[in-house]
Amino acid sequence: MQRAPNAVMLFAAGFGTRMRELTRDRPKPMIEVAGRPLIAHALDLAKEVQPARIAANVHYKPEPLLTFLEPEKVLISHEAPEILDTGGGLRQALPLLGSGPVFTMNTDAIWKGPNPLQLVQDAWDPDRMDALLVCVPLERAAGRTGCGDFSADAEGRISRGGNLVYGGVQILKTEGLHDVEEQVFSLNVLWNRMAAAGRLFALEYPGRWCDVGHPEGIKLAEDLIAADDV
Repeated sequence: MQRAPNAVMLFAAGFGTRMRELTRDRPKPMIEVAGRPLIAHALDLAKEVQPARIAANVHYKPEPLLTFLEPEKVLISHEAPEILDTGGGLRQALPLLGSGPVFTMNTDAIWKGPNPLQLVQDAWDPDRMDALLVCVPLERAAGRTGCGDFSADAEGRISRGGNLVYGGVQILKTEGLHDVEEQVFSLNVLWNRMAAAGRLFALEYPGRWCDVGHPEGIKLAEDLIAADDV
């Protein structure tokens, strides 16, 4: 049985409605931050862990994404006629990703510090964990408003509510995806089951992070990239 992840799933199919006019003619991952598409920043991090395969899902205005990703040898999962959300999208892409646990990565964030995929790979323990989420404390999460997503106990097991923001990078065992009856569903469905079994964990990111899911996040992310400190 494969214990370590060797494939990365980039989530790139969303509508980007919070970006308003910026996504009228292009998908959110093609919005530029510091002169490069958001998905280029994510792809750089994915390549650094040297996975056997990188895949991305596409749905909304996919043509610019396909033009960018195909020369990079990224495998494409087309979601049509409807978008499948994170859980359904990952399940559809499994034939591209292979068996065993996988990295998943949102493409609307900027990281400043160590590569989060490398950190989560080093901390992954499949004997104890069904998923390990990279989370950022609220005080180091630029562009995030409101409360966090999770809190963690002394061993790293997480529960809902607290000051930890899910940064969009994780390692996840995918077997449970096949037990979900719905075609369109969020990975929260799987997380809730893992948390109930005591097998959902968090890794606290030591650097800084920026949400670029809204227009104001672009300037915040560019300031973060330009900053000298971590």
